[in-house]
Amino acid sequence: MELDTTVPSQPDAALQSEIAGLIVTALNLEIAPSEIDPEAPLYGDGLGIDSIDILEIALVVSKQYGVQLKADSADNTRIFASLRALTAHIAAHRTK
Repeated sequence: MELDTTVPSQPDAALQSEIAGLIVTALNLEIAPSEIDPEAPLYGDGLGIDSIDILEIALVVSKQYGVQLKADSADNTRIFASLRALTAHIAAHRTK
C-alpha cells in the first residue's frame, strides 16, 4: 500500500484564511489577512517578508499545527512559495 504524497491543489479555504491571520499576527503586518493574495510569493517581492519572518512563521505553524519546518530544508522555497503552497503543506502534514 503506497502513501499518497500529493498536495491538494485547492487547500481548505478556512485553513488558508486561518494561516493568513496567523501570518499577519505573528509578523505584526498592517494589512488584513484577506489582503494576502494566495498565489503571491510570501518571500521577497510578494508579501515582502524575509528569512527572519519565515522563521517566525515556522515557529507559529509548529505550535499551532504540529508541522515541523526546518530552517535548512531544501523544500522551504516550495513550501513558502505562496500562502496557498504553505496551506497545502500544512494541510498535508499537520498533527494538530
